[in-house]
Amino acid sequence: MFDPLTSTYSFSCPHGRDARVPLSAFRSLERLPGAAHPAVYRISFACSCGGEHPGLVSHDDLDWAPLGLRAGGTFRNLMTSLDDPLAAELVEVVAARIGAGEWPWSFYCFLEGRPRPVTPSAFALIAPGGRSLGLAVRCPACAAVSVNLVSRAHLDVPFWNDVRVGVVDHVFGEDALRAIDEFRAELDSARFDERRLDLEP
Repeated sequence: MFDPLTSTYSFSCPHGRDARVPLSAFRSLERLPGAAHPAVYRISFACSCGGEHPGLVSHDDLDWAPLGLRAGGTFRNLMTSLDDPLAAELVEVVAARIGAGEWPWSFYCFLEGRPRPVTPSAFALIAPGGRSLGLAVRCPACAAVSVNLVSRAHLDVPFWNDVRVGVVDHVFGEDALRAIDEFRAELDSARFDERRLDLEP
């Protein structure tokens, strides 16, 4: 489902194509009730066909696969002239960087007033906007929802951290995400069209 060399997830497109999308193409992520090991997330993603489609992603594919820990295949080690397992090499790189205090993903928690390490399973909404993305994140420490403005690379490339991150100076409650979904549904409904017609003079 995830290709660590291209940093893309594979999903089915209803139009008969396979969609290969980076994490920055996700639009919403929600953990489903039920299974805990592994947890399953319902996501929606922006497809190359121009539509937005639903998909399912396991916790392992969401948080660990982008680090290449389960990568298959080998690579030619130029120092030894041997074919070494790719996963073993990537595990060493990841362990060294985390051991040095770097984290694959981070965000700025407005409530706590500081940057925090995070994994993609804490992301709630991703909204495109020009060169930046709006990223709503549930803080794993305080559970508040903060919104950051980040680059695509900040999401798609593990251990890439933007030099500057925009922060919306407001703490959003848990129900804010539900209100967004309800508003989207209302906009798409015929009821909204009827109400809009009633308001026209």
